[in-house]
Amino acid sequence: MTIEDIKKELGLKCLTPNLSLAREISGVYIGDLLSDVMANAKGGYVWITVQVHPNIVAVASLKDICAIILVSGREPESDTIAKASSENIAVLSSNLLGFELAGRLYELGLRG
Repeated sequence: MTIEDIKKELGLKCLTPNLSLAREISGVYIGDLLSDVMANAKGGYVWITVQVHPNIVAVASLKDICAIILVSGREPESDTIAKASSENIAVLSSNLLGFELAGRLYELGLRG
């Protein structure tokens, strides 16, 4: 399953439209504590969070996370999008709660 696949299936909004969404997803991690994500997320995962500041891109880059999904209708800071674009990390958004989005990704066959 690719980032594009989940974007279409779940009606996610892509906030980095100039980036390719063809990367394969290997799993999902949900968390808002950056140190927890650094310790436990794996490369190729999508990361579900409510955090919107540029540090999420640094963590995603460090862990080779392929996409960040912002939930609960959160809007990222403009420098977060600029940094994500320069690091080639897709940022998507959803109005769903993190729990509900994680459940839908699980139904699509993605695991943590």
